[in-house]
Amino acid sequence: MIIGLDMGGTNIDGVIVEKGKIIKTIKKPTNRENLFNSIWTALKELLSGYDNTKIERINLSTTVSTNAIVENKLSPVGMIIQPGPGLPYDFLACGDENVFISGYIDHRGEIIKDFNLFEIENAIKLFKEKNIKAYAVVTKFSIRNPSIEIKIKEILENEIPNSFVTMGHTISGKLNFPRRVYTSYLNSAVHSIFNEFLNNIKKSLEKEGINAPVFILKADGGTMNISTAEKKPVETILSGPAASLMGINAMLPTNEDAILLDIGGTTTDIFFLADGVPLFEPWGIRIGKYKTLIRAIYSVSIGLGGDSSICVRNGRIKIGPQREGVPYAFGGPKPTPTDAMITLELIDENAFSLTHENVKKAYEAMTLLGKELNLSAKDMAKLILSTMGDIIKNKVDELLHEINSRPVYTVKELLYGKKIKPKLINIIGGPSKVLAPVLEEKFNLPCYYPKNYSVANAVGAALARPTTEITMLVDTSKKTLSVPELGLYEKITGNYTLDKAKEKALELVKKSALSLGASIEEIEAEIVEESSFNMVRGFYTIGKNMRIKAQVKPGLIQ
Repeated sequence: MIIGLDMGGTNIDGVIVEKGKIIKTIKKPTNRENLFNSIWTALKELLSGYDNTKIERINLSTTVSTNAIVENKLSPVGMIIQPGPGLPYDFLACGDENVFISGYIDHRGEIIKDFNLFEIENAIKLFKEKNIKAYAVVTKFSIRNPSIEIKIKEILENEIPNSFVTMGHTISGKLNFPRRVYTSYLNSAVHSIFNEFLNNIKKSLEKEGINAPVFILKADGGTMNISTAEKKPVETILSGPAASLMGINAMLPTNEDAILLDIGGTTTDIFFLADGVPLFEPWGIRIGKYKTLIRAIYSVSIGLGGDSSICVRNGRIKIGPQREGVPYAFGGPKPTPTDAMITLELIDENAFSLTHENVKKAYEAMTLLGKELNLSAKDMAKLILSTMGDIIKNKVDELLHEINSRPVYTVKELLYGKKIKPKLINIIGGPSKVLAPVLEEKFNLPCYYPKNYSVANAVGAALARPTTEITMLVDTSKKTLSVPELGLYEKITGNYTLDKAKEKALELVKKSALSLGASIEEIEAEIVEESSFNMVRGFYTIGKNMRIKAQVKPGLIQ
């Protein structure tokens, strides 16, 4: 059995998958004040009546890191940044205390000027005064030579026991110094809250005698084991949308250009496929004000869901972006689209355990709104669903215009000259069945939803497999080979070839996937980028500079 749990803003969805079939599903309300208890209650109910020893793995999609960043509930972070000479660097300040140190490494990894120990000692004194326990150390071009970051980390850990330090070179092999700084900051800032969550999960599993490995979903649609997540919690931001996309692909596979939608209680997540392959963020996702190096599926969330609050302003309906509580029918403070669906008798009464009082309250909500526009309750409800369709259509059109005005990146490749022209819409989430005909009319495209549309994101979480990416840098004149993500720096011969480098990269990315918990049969390794340039000094070629990117791409276990 494989367990999938997806924590959304409104509900936690859970599934048990056995031999490729869904054998049980649940949907429980999310208690934002006690996220752990919400997950644990859902897990206990899901497993009731089943043999815990048959669990092969538990895949969990969680909003813990995302919520911490969006709500600014972050741990204080001390930043030590070595920007090198040249450009102004004040814009890099992102921590609670930011110390910019002298010294620098050049673009080939040569230490031109070492760091000043006195500056590090002053930084540590400042951090102690402020009682800061989380740090990030980022030096420019550290992916070419991490030695300064490693030395400073050792000093920090010796001087301040039980501290957590993120080193910039471990974040990604991509060359983008500002994104590296911000990603390192966020990794340290969410470490404490994320690891407290993980520790509670581990303790409770032990208490219940569940020995199955736990995997956490990443923003790229893949998973990683708990030990990796503890070191890189920033990788889990936006794991919820990633679970949604994997669920849609599992239940509604297609090889067409397509619009994918997950309409939940709080938000609607929007994705796109190019010839059936998900679009990707080429540099990394942006969360809040921070641009990061986190590899991720392209997704956009808007504040529109079944529980979005509704009001009338200046003679027009306004839906969302806030969710102010449960629907009016269930005692909430404001009318919602769910109230509209109940009024139009589009919701299964048994599935929602609707009482006569619930239906009466929903009708009352629509009547009150309708009075402001001189509409009957049912006409008001129809207008609300139509408005939801318009909001989604307008946002999708805006995104497609933006996407088609630049090169299109997928998880597999860069598609030169490709324009996304959707042929269909695939939709999941609680309101799917109700909104499918509305969206078909608005887009003039067929709209499909799967049988288990309300828990499809949990299915995506359950079936997602481990993914990883590495960047290999080879300099034959210096006779060095490095893979920053793995902390690998080794000597090579001067006649090292591109073919040999590619073979080595595939071998290393497979080993990396295994360390994340993948099994041999799950691993599909591929080279996604390769380049080789001659390095010339005077009139002579002195060596080659090679760059190879390899990945185990997102995919489904079954």
